[in-house]
Amino acid sequence: MQTKLTIQTRREIGTASPMIYGQFLEHFHRQVYGGVWEPGSPLSDADGFRKDVLDAMRAIHVPVIRWPGGCFVSAYHWVGGVTNPRQPYYDKAWRVEEPNDFGTDEYVALCRKIGAEPYICSNAGTGTSEETSDWVEYCNLDHEGPWAKLRRANGHEKPYGVKYWSIGNENYGAWEMGAKTETEWGRYVAETAKMMKRVDPTVELFAASIMDLSWNVNLLKEAGRYLDWISVHGYYGGTDQNNNYNGFERSMAQSLLPDRQLAHTRGILEATGYLGKLKIAFDEWNLKGWYHPNIMSGYATDPKDYILPRNGNDINSLYTMADAVFTGVFLNACLRNCDTVGMANFSPVVNTRGMIFTHKEGIVLRPSYYTFLLYTNHLQDVVVDGYLEQDAGFTALNVARDPVETFVPALDTVTTRSKDGTILAIGAANRDPENAQTLKIDLGRDESYASGTLYWIEADDKDAYNDIDRPDRVGIASRELPACTDFLSVEIPPHTVAVIELKKGDKA
Repeated sequence: MQTKLTIQTRREIGTASPMIYGQFLEHFHRQVYGGVWEPGSPLSDADGFRKDVLDAMRAIHVPVIRWPGGCFVSAYHWVGGVTNPRQPYYDKAWRVEEPNDFGTDEYVALCRKIGAEPYICSNAGTGTSEETSDWVEYCNLDHEGPWAKLRRANGHEKPYGVKYWSIGNENYGAWEMGAKTETEWGRYVAETAKMMKRVDPTVELFAASIMDLSWNVNLLKEAGRYLDWISVHGYYGGTDQNNNYNGFERSMAQSLLPDRQLAHTRGILEATGYLGKLKIAFDEWNLKGWYHPNIMSGYATDPKDYILPRNGNDINSLYTMADAVFTGVFLNACLRNCDTVGMANFSPVVNTRGMIFTHKEGIVLRPSYYTFLLYTNHLQDVVVDGYLEQDAGFTALNVARDPVETFVPALDTVTTRSKDGTILAIGAANRDPENAQTLKIDLGRDESYASGTLYWIEADDKDAYNDIDRPDRVGIASRELPACTDFLSVEIPPHTVAVIELKKGDKA
């Protein structure tokens, strides 16, 4: 099947923020303890961080990590994670004891080790505005007040300079500790933001939002003048009560949703007068929702009914090329909306639904990891106009409450170029489970490239996955492309994500 992509390299959509390749880390199951942090393991460094996990995150140039939640944060009191001795407590979100061994200091150390910006999400559930502003004092003041002095006493003389702060998580939801009405939320955010900005006027503030006009009208009326971002979330498959997820084709139908959500959120910002003033942070997203049965409903009393099932999140066979292709389509949507979307955080980075799986002897890189590896190493900064004409595709059940067949276009693309115009890089996700797609690229008049490379995620089946006993079934492949002028045809394999990288200059 042949699809035409017409590119106008001089028509810029905007400059993409590297923050869209951000990650998320929550105190849930094995994400922190036994994930990024495992003191005593022969695979860990002197500070307790898993060296193999750090290396994997460095390879995808993680720009920012959101922490500590998630639902966890809405009953988390940060002081217990910085005092000596640490103060364990019972985490009512996930119904386990939190040892508090990994707190603010360890989190900032993780970010520093991989060169990522810290992004702290605050307790807007059981916490107070003052508690959150005290956290800013601990992180960002030099010496003034008891909290900056405590940080210095903990061995961290210089301020951390945490720039990004989210007020709350999903406080619009009944599942969240300290859920609030839209009226309550607007006032809480305004008072919290006011106190935070008085501690450090340079911080950038986010507020938990939902794609609802009434919620945002109240939020922005009360607190919009203090905010820099609105935070939205998206999970697209399954429920927290079961671990049965959609197959490849239906997952591809779900990949149509992020574009629509971003258009809806853009419309809300425009309707409220904040388009161009506030940026969108899609700061929790994944194809698959987290599996944690009998905890937010049902209230099981036996841990084997609500804790042990969480191990089901770590079954590697669940994470297939559907996850990789969905990830490519999602990132393409963020890039195409780079004038509004400034950050996105894959949820989470390690274990449970993460792209990195840890075990006692090493790690497994799941298929979604390779999408990030391709995009962060080969796509460029400037997003340019690309018009895709295609009839190729297939039908699959959509994600409505009453499912119906919907048409799913085979290819989804985004076009980027370097600032100096010497490199053109096209991200292409082929949703078709079985068929390769020929992409005929109209480069524009007088455009020529001396060399090129096609990179793609190689997998022998749409349901292929990596596991401990077969860690390399899914990986990156490449082949050289010919020099080209005006037009180029490239075959994109089925069920994959690819990058077409073209370079100007002399032929080798």
